[in-house]
Amino acid sequence: MPEAGRGKITDENKNTDPVDPEQEWLDVLGNDLLKKKVLEAGAGRDSRPQKGQNVKINLKTYLKDGTPAAEEPNISFTLGDGDVIQALDLTVQLMEMGEKALVQTDAKYAYGARGSLEPEVPPNAELSLEVELLEATDAPDLELLPPPEKIALASHKRERGNVHYQRGDYAFAVNSYSIALQITESNSKVDISPEEENELMDVKVKCLNNMAASQLKLDHYDAALKSCVSALAHQPDNIKALFRMGKVLALQGEYTEAIQTLRKALKLEPSNKTIHAELSKLVKKHSEQRGAEQAMYKKMLGNPTSGSSSTQEHRVKSSWGLSWKWLFGATAVAIGGVALSVVIAARN
Repeated sequence: MPEAGRGKITDENKNTDPVDPEQEWLDVLGNDLLKKKVLEAGAGRDSRPQKGQNVKINLKTYLKDGTPAAEEPNISFTLGDGDVIQALDLTVQLMEMGEKALVQTDAKYAYGARGSLEPEVPPNAELSLEVELLEATDAPDLELLPPPEKIALASHKRERGNVHYQRGDYAFAVNSYSIALQITESNSKVDISPEEENELMDVKVKCLNNMAASQLKLDHYDAALKSCVSALAHQPDNIKALFRMGKVLALQGEYTEAIQTLRKALKLEPSNKTIHAELSKLVKKHSEQRGAEQAMYKKMLGNPTSGSSSTQEHRVKSSWGLSWKWLFGATAVAIGGVALSVVIAARN
């Protein structure tokens, strides 16, 4: 493992003061999990790269016990885009041009609980990184970028998002897919062929599908639905977009729409077992829910059929009772009237 030393500065634009070997580590995040130490001074604070610039570094990676894990010269990436592990994204922006630094990082800001196959890093490994900042340049103007380069750049960002997704870093995946989408949606001041437009659109739809999958993992259902709708606006018969849209709608309780969406996807790809399984599960769940709702309504309202009959019967009986009472009363009044007339006539 490398040790801090007094690197000799030969370039004219670099500091000529030697670096104190006893210099304290810089606690980058204040949690003692990511620290940086200057091994060889650079060209001054004004030469530090800015977020969004493209940087090039030499990198040597060591395990905590000093075992070399990888040596990678001339690595290029966009600072702050999540193209590399967090430890590099966070510390390189604190480096001066030409500086060599030693970075000690917890697994949290490196390869996490899963480790890595390339470079070969075991799970939960703390690392030491020897970094040299070689150059920093402004990112290219997307409007002037030749279509093949724009397609390649968007694809690269999407692939980085896939790496984050596979590692379970879904928020970082969404960030990478968002950057890729910005590239695909940027205006172009250079000629682009119909074939290149189609290829760029294909990358865009893939990004939207990938983003929807990540948003589902984060339980961001509204955002996931929006991503699916956007993908289907460009490709109405996109199977992945339809499938994920169906899942989102189901999670939001919109079972009827979800079933219709999945049936459309299945019609386009009848042999898809995943869609078959999801649709069967959803239809069963919807049926169970409707049964539960009907039982609840019956419990709340009682037996509406028998209740209606009883009420009607009661009304009929009451009606007849009132009719007979009225008839008898009217008859009695009539008889009484006749009798009174007879009495009056007799007196006269």
